[in-house]
Amino acid sequence: MNSQFETLLVESDGPVLVVTINRPKALNALNQQVLTELLRLCEALKDSSLVRAVVLTGAGEKAFVAGADISAMASMQPAEALGFAELGHRVMDALEALPQPVIAAVNGFALGGGMELAMSCDILLASDNARFGQPEVNIGVMPGFGGSQRLPRRVPFGIAAEILLSGDNVTAADALRIGLVNRVLPLADLVADAKKLAHKMASRAPVAVAKTKQALHTSRQASLADGNAQERQLFSELFATADQKEGMRAFLDKRPPSYQGK
Repeated sequence: MNSQFETLLVESDGPVLVVTINRPKALNALNQQVLTELLRLCEALKDSSLVRAVVLTGAGEKAFVAGADISAMASMQPAEALGFAELGHRVMDALEALPQPVIAAVNGFALGGGMELAMSCDILLASDNARFGQPEVNIGVMPGFGGSQRLPRRVPFGIAAEILLSGDNVTAADALRIGLVNRVLPLADLVADAKKLAHKMASRAPVAVAKTKQALHTSRQASLADGNAQERQLFSELFATADQKEGMRAFLDKRPPSYQGK
């Protein structure tokens, strides 16, 4: 799979796929090529039975993704900017919609499009040198890849407003305090710990994980009644799967389950 991409490094570790955005000289900034390759990767992953969890990180120690590529955006006219934003939204939506859990291992700067990319992942782990921010207002624009919508769904509204309207960066410690990240780790341990968590999730029943993720994301937009209705439906559907039979039989037999993702 790795040979299909020029800006992504893709490494399989059993059922876990580690994806590294690889433009270190540009601090892994998101340009059209990176976004297009991320979209292609999501298309390949959405029906994969071999990949059960994903870790997303950036090359080098300075940046996860320092933002969208400003040199590519500076001369854009409104129609071009709209097309660029639409591509970015397609990528973030596709990443969020993957059936596999996606863990962002944020090493260094996650600014602008980088923070938006991290927030489209299910779980955020940060290195102690990580910095988050939506600095778009500092250069005359605003978030274009979902930042104004996902951030207030992850942290309290007032905190989101301060980050978005001031353009200031947030340290890893503050990101942990406001609930943006799950935990802060030494940089040297970041990817290994992310992979460890990914392997734990990959060991669970894949169809159950996918449906739980679906219900989890529905909870951010649906009413409680609608979300509960979806949960009941998804819960019942799992009783038609071989994994449900195996999981409960293994529990009763006091042995580890062997899931097939069916």
